[in-house]
Amino acid sequence: MRRFTGGTLVAVTFLALAGLMPSTAAGDPVADFYRGKSIGMVIATAPGGDYDLRARLVARHMGRHIPGNPAIVPRNMPGGVGLQAANYMATVAEKDGTALHAIMQNMSTHQALGGGGVEYDTRKFFWIGNTTDTPNTIAAWHATGIRTIQDAMVRELVIGAPGTATASVYYPKSLNEVAGTKFKIVTGYPGGNPVNLAMERGEVGGRINSWASWKATKPDWLQDKKIFMLVQVALKRHPELSDVPTVIELAKTDADKAVMTFLSADIPISRAFVTTPGVPAERVQALRRAFDATMKDPQFLAEAAKLNFDISPSTGEEAQKFSDLIANTPAPVLARAKAIIEGK
Repeated sequence: MRRFTGGTLVAVTFLALAGLMPSTAAGDPVADFYRGKSIGMVIATAPGGDYDLRARLVARHMGRHIPGNPAIVPRNMPGGVGLQAANYMATVAEKDGTALHAIMQNMSTHQALGGGGVEYDTRKFFWIGNTTDTPNTIAAWHATGIRTIQDAMVRELVIGAPGTATASVYYPKSLNEVAGTKFKIVTGYPGGNPVNLAMERGEVGGRINSWASWKATKPDWLQDKKIFMLVQVALKRHPELSDVPTVIELAKTDADKAVMTFLSADIPISRAFVTTPGVPAERVQALRRAFDATMKDPQFLAEAAKLNFDISPSTGEEAQKFSDLIANTPAPVLARAKAIIEGK
């Protein structure tokens, strides 16, 4: 057994107190901050859809990867098709890292287009990570008889859309202009599930939805061929939709291809999470690394598989780059996009 003399013991004690020797009592400031706290997870949609179910899945698992192990408490905040929740994060939520947001993917695009009601700046959010780069799709209900995008170029297809200034409106309007489709858009539905019901009742013949959401929430429709994917909004074809064209492929001119690329640029942030401006850098890093660890967590992945969720994650740093790229789109492309969408 090693023994200290009185003088040696005093010297060791002095060095430890002076910070010259490692001390097991040293705390982690991030863990100290989060210990005993809860993080609010703001979800921009009503319960039951892919955004909601996916956010709740992340909330169940991510807390144990954050230093201090805070609980994550989901809270739905639908309104304005994502605007209310994004504005809340920018103007009301605590700026200390105790608020996360499952942000709707079109918020950067809506901001870049000068959309109404914007009180946020997606460049000032800290992006924590993204769970999938699933494409959006325009799908036709089987009873319409429309099976391909070429069918929609010769026959009218009524599309149901939540809100009035969302991707569910931008996509079909743009395709009508650049590809000659005959989509008729019925707006104002309060969410995606009401549009699904409208399709079943024959009120509308199709809708825009992500491929991941179709797989997670309506696998029976896919299996029973109740819906047909006409086109995908993506920078490249998804492997599971290799026979479905992208909106970029349907554009005929370079200028229109640039517009459709702009409208497809939010696909790499399809299901992303952000926190507020003003969060200290060490907490942002802790949240980002906790998200990355969650995406590899066997318990998380097992539950995601049971729910039929596509998990193709990207880091917060990667998501931030895509968001900034959209928000900083060159003015000529934005002008052409606005002209198409506004029918001018």
